[in-house]
Amino acid sequence: MSKFTFANIRLFLVFSITAFLNIDLQAQEEKESSFSISGTVDAYFRANFNGLNKTAYDDNGDPLYDAAAPASSFANDPGFAIGMANVILGYEGDKVGFVADLVFGPRGEDAVFLSTGSPAIVNQLYVYYNLSDNVKLTFGNFNTFLGYEVISPAANFNYSTSYMFSYGPFSHTGLKADFTIDENWSAMLAVMNPTDYTEFNPIGKYTFGGQLGYANDAGSAYLNLIYGEQSLSDDALFQVDLTTGWNLSDSFYLGFNGTYQTTDGEGFAGAAIYPQLSTSDSFAIGLRAEYFNELSDGEGLVYGADANTTAFTLTGSYTYGNLMIKPELRLDSVDGAAPFVDSDLMMQDNLSSFLVAAIYSF
Repeated sequence: MSKFTFANIRLFLVFSITAFLNIDLQAQEEKESSFSISGTVDAYFRANFNGLNKTAYDDNGDPLYDAAAPASSFANDPGFAIGMANVILGYEGDKVGFVADLVFGPRGEDAVFLSTGSPAIVNQLYVYYNLSDNVKLTFGNFNTFLGYEVISPAANFNYSTSYMFSYGPFSHTGLKADFTIDENWSAMLAVMNPTDYTEFNPIGKYTFGGQLGYANDAGSAYLNLIYGEQSLSDDALFQVDLTTGWNLSDSFYLGFNGTYQTTDGEGFAGAAIYPQLSTSDSFAIGLRAEYFNELSDGEGLVYGADANTTAFTLTGSYTYGNLMIKPELRLDSVDGAAPFVDSDLMMQDNLSSFLVAAIYSF
């Protein structure tokens, strides 16, 4: 009897210690993992100084011209307008995690323009697995690694976007591997659907991507590449892109983006500099000076074959807590085309405009 009781006590102690260790390990794991909700809400007012500010109709009441706007993405509507509500759900564990990035509103709809078969609200949707301290795998839909600018208005200094950003790509769906080489150097390799086909692959062809990066306390530089067939034709898209930015002093930052994209002789090339000066903890002013050249044997991508565009965007950024107010002046000028319409319904080769945006981050 006593032997049986002792055995039971010993078994009870073993189970108790095991349960205690399991609870302790679970508690440690919970401390190491976290669930987060973040995002942005933005709206703006926009007006042209020398362009049409409303839709023009013909004698039959049919739309003849829309309000004049640059052929770049987002922030192109006249008057008071909304951007998007962006809600990002994330889980970060010791080894695994996920991101579900949802967008609602015109800016979000433009960002996921090739999504089909759904309400088109998914901006990013991926899971990741840290194979080691130096290797991370990401599987799903993620925003592009090319370019200086991004979809989120809170992550860009300028509220309106550049031509280089607007003509791509926006997002990819596939598998990528990020490698940490040392404390400064990194690399990435990816296999993906054709660019911006985010929900599935409709043509059965794939695009390959790569990145080499260098970063230190003063700034960073990234060389990006993609290559692959984007349609049922046999013509492959090739794009090379350099993005870099450096803090030259405590108050002055200088960024640069250069890109070249071609598909069988058609595509674009561009470059932009981004000088930014912080005048206080709450206010900064920045310029985007961009040159954009269309390369085409046919109709061209934006304003016509071989059109050259220069765009100067001067933006102020005032921060109060989680709220940013951004007044912005923009001048677009096109050599070789007259794509803008003025208030007299005459075509012209330049457009000057003003906007002020409010962005709240949470």
